[in-house]
Amino acid sequence: MSLELSIEFFPPQTTEGMEKLRTTVARLAVLRPEFFSVTYGAGGSTRDRTLAAVMEIAAAGHSAAPHLSCIGSTHDGVREMLVAFTERGIRRIVALRGDLPSGMNDAGEFRYANELVAFIRSETGDRFNIEVAAYPEWHPQARSPRDDLLNFKRKVDAGANSAITQYFYNADAYEHFVDQARALGVAVPIVPGIMPIANFSKLARFSDACGAEIPRWMRRKFESLGDDADSIRAFGLDVVTELCQRLIERGAPGLHFYSMNQAGLTLELCNRLGLGPARQAA
Repeated sequence: MSLELSIEFFPPQTTEGMEKLRTTVARLAVLRPEFFSVTYGAGGSTRDRTLAAVMEIAAAGHSAAPHLSCIGSTHDGVREMLVAFTERGIRRIVALRGDLPSGMNDAGEFRYANELVAFIRSETGDRFNIEVAAYPEWHPQARSPRDDLLNFKRKVDAGANSAITQYFYNADAYEHFVDQARALGVAVPIVPGIMPIANFSKLARFSDACGAEIPRWMRRKFESLGDDADSIRAFGLDVVTELCQRLIERGAPGLHFYSMNQAGLTLELCNRLGLGPARQAA
């Protein structure tokens, strides 16, 4: 079975940002990813920009998947988005619970991602390939690892086709999560999310907020490099390349890169892994 690549972007806020995204998409298209995905802000705050970015990617001839989160949404609002996706030829959705924007108290008509998946299926049948999220190191709001696993299974049982994980740097966590999911009867592909490392201080803040662990040895090494951007980039590439190699060797069905709207690190990682243009042309 061939390894499938996918790449994630966030929706640009400006005309200049959209132009940069077009350039990034063109550079990354040489990897022939299965799809490009575009994130969706808390409470649907980027709804129009997400759709605009997805349509830009699709217009360039690539498969594009919008994220769709349900917290703060209504059934009618989600139904409207599903119609918009259908009219524009979109056939893949990344379905998420999402977060409430700061200051908003109304969670809307959905509580959990499995309810969103079930709603999409009830409205559209098999029209969409639905991706959902998985958390090898457990969702930070989960009451227990067991609860988190059962939540994941509910999303799959509701009709998800496959899953993309939160990024991680401990391959054992991913392998353990997959083993536990399989033991529960979950058979869909579980694709590891890969976060290239460009700026360690930003990564550390984001990881602390989302519950992704940075192993102590990595943290100490990065901290010892101070503000040496070149050394941070080089060490980050080595660490993530080794992680990806292990995941591929252990049978991961694909790799999903969190690009942060940059092409360089994802391209370099794929070239190191033998997944670059030379492999694609073979």
